Amino acid sequence: MTRPLAATAITLFALCAAAGRSGAQSPGMAQLRARIAERVAQVPAAQVAVSYRDLGRPDSLDMDADVDFHAASTMKIPVMIEVLRAVDAGRLSLDQRVLLVNRFHSIVDGSPYRLDSGSDSDSSVYTHVGERMAVRDLLERMVVRSSNLATNALIALVGAEQADASAHALGATHMRVLRGVEDGKAFAAGRNNTTTAGDLAVLLEHVELGDALRPESARLMKEILLRQEFNDEIPAGVPAGTPGAHKTGAITATLHDAAIVYPAGRAPYVLVVLTRAIPDEKVATRLIADISRLVWAYAVLDGSISGAPR
Repeated sequence: MTRPLAATAITLFALCAAAGRSGAQSPGMAQLRARIAERVAQVPAAQVAVSYRDLGRPDSLDMDADVDFHAASTMKIPVMIEVLRAVDAGRLSLDQRVLLVNRFHSIVDGSPYRLDSGSDSDSSVYTHVGERMAVRDLLERMVVRSSNLATNALIALVGAEQADASAHALGATHMRVLRGVEDGKAFAAGRNNTTTAGDLAVLLEHVELGDALRPESARLMKEILLRQEFNDEIPAGVPAGTPGAHKTGAITATLHDAAIVYPAGRAPYVLVVLTRAIPDEKVATRLIADISRLVWAYAVLDGSISGAPR
């Protein structure tokens, strides 16, 4: 795949930066780690993983970033990458129209199941069942409103195993994309989509640096992620108006957010926060926003986190 010289230069810089991450880190990193740990400790029994990667300097922070979590809707990131890779390879077209059905098959025994519009964050997609929708529109609804029906339609189109393989090829080696959403038999059997904070960070880093997709596909993916309508977690921890290309995920007592944050006048950074064992979603939301606020203060305000939340 031919890429612009600028993208190649960015990729080379990123490789150098990644190499530097294993070495000395900025003086405030230990303080950032301690402040995040202190904030997490305020939520009894909470399990939290964090992965932060600065794309403008050799700086990163991983806290339990290799621990597996139920992926919830963050699995839509590798699904989106696989759909756009299929577009890049000419196997799909963004304007290709797909017959939308609400009938899927369990990976356990092939038995059929349906999605419930009442438990989907985007019930409007169900009004198009029996009609054809463009791949472009399914991608939009899968992310912007986190439509489960759009997600299953796209997985049926490209295959969960292909999305899994592409994620692994990009370095997200712990991630598992096994199935569509709401496969009750698979859930009962423990066959769930899983991820780590580090794996989601790897995927978003590749998307931003331009070596996961062709430039036009990477641009489209980020534009759709920027239009995400659920913005109470990582975006709530940065100044108003700061762009954030991100995807949330939530199930019972579990809440995640994975983002590329674009501060004005500097390179972006990637931040992923995964949480579980927090029954009150509002508590988890505030926790993720506060971790985001701490990271912003460290990354953008030259390590000055004295005013950030405790």
